[in-house]
This record gives sequence, structure tokens and C-alpha cells, in this order.
Amino acid sequence: MHLAKRFFSGLFLSCVVIALWQCARRGNPTGGPKDLDPPVLLKTEPPNFSTNFSAKKIRLYFDEYIKLEDVQNQLIVSPPLKTIPEIKPQGGASKYVEIAFKDTLRENTTYTLNFGQSIVDNHEGNPNPFLTYVFSTGAVLDSLTLSGAVKDAFNRTADQFVSVMLYEIDSIYNDSTIYKYPPNYITNTLDSLPFFQLRNLKAGKYKIFGVKDAGKNNVFDQRSDKIAFLKDTIVLPTDSIYLLNLFQEVPDYGVSVPSYVAKNRIIFGYQGDGSTIKINTLTPLPDSVRTLVKKQRDKDTLNYWLTPTDLDSIVFTVTNESFMAIDTFTVKTRKLALDSLLLSSSHSGKINFEDDFSITANTPLVRVDTTKIRIMDMDSIDVAFTGTLDTVINAVDVNFDILDNQRYNLTLFPGAIEDFFGQQNDTLDITLSSGSFADYGNMRLTIGGEVQYPIIVQLTTEKGEIKREERALEPRVFEFNNLDPGKYGVRVIFDENNNGKWDTGSYLKRIQPENINYFPDFIEVRANWELEQTFLITN
Repeated sequence: MHLAKRFFSGLFLSCVVIALWQCARRGNPTGGPKDLDPPVLLKTEPPNFSTNFSAKKIRLYFDEYIKLEDVQNQLIVSPPLKTIPEIKPQGGASKYVEIAFKDTLRENTTYTLNFGQSIVDNHEGNPNPFLTYVFSTGAVLDSLTLSGAVKDAFNRTADQFVSVMLYEIDSIYNDSTIYKYPPNYITNTLDSLPFFQLRNLKAGKYKIFGVKDAGKNNVFDQRSDKIAFLKDTIVLPTDSIYLLNLFQEVPDYGVSVPSYVAKNRIIFGYQGDGSTIKINTLTPLPDSVRTLVKKQRDKDTLNYWLTPTDLDSIVFTVTNESFMAIDTFTVKTRKLALDSLLLSSSHSGKINFEDDFSITANTPLVRVDTTKIRIMDMDSIDVAFTGTLDTVINAVDVNFDILDNQRYNLTLFPGAIEDFFGQQNDTLDITLSSGSFADYGNMRLTIGGEVQYPIIVQLTTEKGEIKREERALEPRVFEFNNLDPGKYGVRVIFDENNNGKWDTGSYLKRIQPENINYFPDFIEVRANWELEQTFLITN
């Protein structure tokens, strides 16, 4: 009994000492539990769901101090207003939000203000999710709804903040309306889930669009925005759920003003399909001037190469036969240096067994002399190879057998490569090394289910970079060997026109983009591992 008394007495004394020590410590109080509650809407002026609305501004009052975050993207007014309303508070905290209208509101129209998640409490940033304010300038509030989702036609995930636009089919609606006028109703997928719901709609016939509205102007700008459309007319009311397939169109053809960028190069930028562009001069060129036109790798730009001339200016015509378009430009010379020959290799250091090796140049190549190229292995033994000039991508492709655990030294002696201007390379040494087959993994992939051939099967990184690609005209097993360990996505493109690439859509031509299916998960490939995977496709 006495032992127990001493124990509890000691425990009590220890607690007192600890408590006093905590009180004596310097520092900030820890406070209570973290506030996880969003701000609560207490009242609105005028009341929410008002009819015969004629006010110039509205106020929403909350139970605590709030602030606005990303309100420019989050706030969606439907139907859209020509002039953005004035919104308070900006940059400070308040217990209310004020929206002042600058437009004259339409008669007999139901308006919806969707604040998304822009209204957050001042301290913890907890949002009041998807708060809406609804009013009608007429005697009746429209009450129909329309729901669906947005997907990206090419990428695994859809963009954030996709505008979903609904246009009423009336006497003035036509195919060009979406380019010129804002919709009757609009909502937004915000930044979390690709779902949408349009509320407070009236009965009628409509066209629906999804637009990644880069300019935030509530219309479709072809050169900057992605678009999704449905061919069918929507009749409200409806219980249907709609899926919008978002894609970037090939822009309409256009050509930019050309300019000198080097003493021997003029660039002609273009938009859209430039496959049939022809460049000619109206200015007579001296017999000593030679010219060559080459497309720049990975850019919608044509390089007009010419041997230097003393002409002050040159007049060009740029003709695109496909569009029956002719443009005329005058290009004035500038004091610029020459583009001189620079070479670069596709690999330096490690090379995979499945990789293609090439040497690229910044000036147009015209000749390769393989007798002035040598490849030796780590035992100083010559390695057989072939070298071919690819004038389309302006590169020399060097093909040789890559063995495991080997080191290669590739030497380009002077004069191995020559460009359009007669410039030749200096000595160039490149060292390459291969790993062991055990460092890589292999994947055998079977595509089954509802498959329409031909198809293109791509392996991608988690960021969408293409690592391997195979085409098939009929069912077969796809073997992807010697893969670097890591996680891979599988993308199957249904190549309807059999041109070996994915084709996007066109709104005016009523063409949807070619279909793509993604394997639902990323597949992990391990070193020294054989993997068999089946992808069953359902449409």
C-alpha cells in the first residue's frame, strides 16, 4: 500500500513538473485541431434563385473570413458575359464576396455563377466546393441539366479547365457560330476530375462542344484551342450522358513572313499542311548562286539555303498547290554570319541493342564517304557497318551489330561528310558502349478483343515519350526486347487510313480523330526478366 502511494505521489509530482516546464518554455502555442471546415454561406443579396432579377451586383456572406484563389479560371458565368464582372475581394480577406455586373443582362434568361473552388477560408485555404448562385431575369428559373465527361483524343489524361459549351440551334446558328459568338450555356471541368454538369437549362435543341479555351474568350480559336464536338443534336430534356473527345486540329494553312537568319539561310515558317509548298524567286539570281530548300527537323519551317549573294533584297513567291494559295514576299539582306557545318551524334556513351545510330548536321548534307569512317571495338578490331545518307532528315545513318559488354570507337576522318556549301568535317571521335543483355527486360505483348487493323502499338514512358513503336496489318505478337528497366505505358492507335501515324480530327469536315486505347495501368519491366502481357481492347 505504501509503495503504491509513493508511486502515485511521484507520478503526480512528475506531471506537475512537466506541466510547469512546458509553461516555462519559449515558443508558439500549438493551438487546437486544424480547421478542416470550409467557409459556410450564410446569406446572399439578392437571395439565391431569385426571379425577375434586376440588381447590378450580388453579395455572398460567409461565417468566417475568406479569400479568392484562381477566381479567373474557377468562376464560370453561364450564359457568358461580354465584360468580366468586377469581383471583390482581390488580394485581401473579407467575410463577403461581391460581384458587380458591367453588362446589361438578357431578358427572360436564367444565369448561373459557378465559383468552382475559388472561395477558400483565409487561414487554412479550405474551399467551399462548387458553390453556385442562380437567378433569372424573367419570372421562371430554368431547371434542366446535362452531364458528361471529357477525354483527350491522344493523351492518357484530359486537360484541366476545359470549357463545355452549349449552343441553342436557332435561326442564326451555323457552323461558324462557335468561332464568333459565346455559347448560350457554359461550364468547366475545373482541375480535379474530367466531368461536367450544365444546370438550369431550358428545353430545346442544342450543339455541344468542349474547348480548351487558351484565350479565355469563350469562342473557339483554331490555332490555339483544342476542340471536341458531337455530330448529333442534343434535345433537352434528356437522361443521356455525353463523352467529349478533345483534340488539336491541324491549323488552317498560312505562311509567315520569311527572314534571313544567316548569310546563307532564309527561313519560311508556315502553319497547317505545308507538304506541297514551293518557293520560287521573282528576282533574277546570279548564275553563281545555288539554292536548296529543306524542311527543318521537328518544326513547321522550310530552310531556303543559298550560296551568299550581294543582292540587297530578293522577291519570293510561296505557292501551296493543295490550297491554291500564292503569297509574295520581299526579303532584305542583313549582315549575318554564315551557318557553318556542325555535326552531332544521336548517342554518346551508352547505346541500347535496339537503338539506331545516326549523325545529324545543321546544314544540308549532300555526300558521305564511308571509306573515311571507321568503327573499332574494344579489342581494336574493325567492325563492319553500313553508312547511308538520309536527305529527308538530313542525317547519316550508321548501322552495325551491337554486341553485349562491348565498347566501340567510331571515327569520322576529314572529308567523310560534305554539305551543300562544300564544307567538310574535321576528325570526329565518338565512343559508344553497350551493357549486358541481363541489364534489360523483354516484353511479349498480345493485343486482343475488339481490334480493327491496321494498328500502331507504342510503348511510352510515364510522361508519354515514345520509346518503341510497331505496326501491324493483322493479329500478331509484339515483341519488345532489351527494354530499359522501368514503367511503360501501352498505346494502341487504330490507323484507319493506314498511313502509319495518328491523324487528328476536323470540326468543319465532321471528322473525329483516330481512336486510341491505353492499357489501364503502367507495366513494370525488370532487368533480366521475360514478361508476357495481354491487352484486351473493348470499345
